[in-house]
Amino acid sequence: MVYSAKFSVQTQGNDDMLDITGQVEQALLQSGLLNGIATVFVVGSTAAVTTIEYEPGLQQDMAQVMERIAPRDAFYAHEARWKDDNGHSHIRASILGPSLTVPFVNGQLVIGTWQQIVLVDFDTRPRNRTVHVQIIGE
Repeated sequence: MVYSAKFSVQTQGNDDMLDITGQVEQALLQSGLLNGIATVFVVGSTAAVTTIEYEPGLQQDMAQVMERIAPRDAFYAHEARWKDDNGHSHIRASILGPSLTVPFVNGQLVIGTWQQIVLVDFDTRPRNRTVHVQIIGE
């Protein structure tokens, strides 16, 4: 069986990281499925979904690492073409990717005690992000 759900979250942009584990768990509960996989996908090319230990130190570390990989003040052809300021946002989001697949067993996501599902918004302004959860299982 396939079950689809979606929810929205408000972000602040600029590497804002939100713990969305609870919303994914709620979708799984509503599906009534016990065993399978859940795919979590954020709509948009400047946000990403991954797992991390959601705590302030790692949130800061993630932002610092992304700044080294794709600095805000570097030249981006995207910005020259579109006259905007978010070339680095697209690169950062592409590195992490827009989706994550998580198995579930007996109605519970298979994630570690200190592992949360997070959405990271790399855009340069606050956004309302839509997250789709597609659950396949029995």
